Amino acid sequence: MFFEWNKSDITPEAAGILDNAVSAYQNCGNARVMLAGFTDTSGTPKYNVGLSQRRADAVKAYMTSKSIPEGVVSTQAFGEQRDKLRVQTADGVREVQNRRVEITYGPGSGN
Repeated sequence: MFFEWNKSDITPEAAGILDNAVSAYQNCGNARVMLAGFTDTSGTPKYNVGLSQRRADAVKAYMTSKSIPEGVVSTQAFGEQRDKLRVQTADGVREVQNRRVEITYGPGSGN
């Protein structure tokens, strides 16, 4: 799911995506959930790590409010790491597809 520039709040569109993710989780038994936060290349690398963590934390809060146990959810912040960009851009470029949280379920997730 994607985020607006410099934001970590869950939009109505994102809530719909997360509701589908919560439903998918319910079919996974007690699987681990890993939430990986990312940013685009605008902003400083240090700021972007914090922003990507806030994004992952916002998704975790939403998912746990929908009955996913907090203990099975882990978060990780990647910021603007070049090898993690969905769309490669120059430094300082705003790119919506890089402003995201990826959700992974299953064995090994969150470790």
